[in-house]
Amino acid sequence: MRSEPAPLTRHLRVHRDRGHTVLEFRGEIDIASAEEIVPHLDAATAAPDARIVIDLTRVEFFDCSGLRLLFRARQRVLAGHGRLYLVCAHPLTLRMLRITGLTRLLPPRPTLDAALEQSGAASGPV
Repeated sequence: MRSEPAPLTRHLRVHRDRGHTVLEFRGEIDIASAEEIVPHLDAATAAPDARIVIDLTRVEFFDCSGLRLLFRARQRVLAGHGRLYLVCAHPLTLRMLRITGLTRLLPPRPTLDAALEQSGAASGPV
């Protein structure tokens, strides 16, 4: 069952879905919004064996600050032997992820359902 809490910040809403913590980034993800997001991202990724989904579906702009958030989340989740999944379908954001090589480390899925289905079929950390 999905819960729908209020956003933690203008740029982030966190909720649980099928045993995963979903961090839904929203709007423009730049240096200012990244500062708002970091404490919540760190809290979500601190637990051992965390199962995290970062959903970029509602992102309108994504710069290198957003990339740093993704790398930070990946590093923290891997350190705790957890799993991290990414949802992204925006062509410009996908292009940035491909150019930086992040798609090889964190393959994006087009929808939250696709990421959660991948989670059910996956084994080992990503």
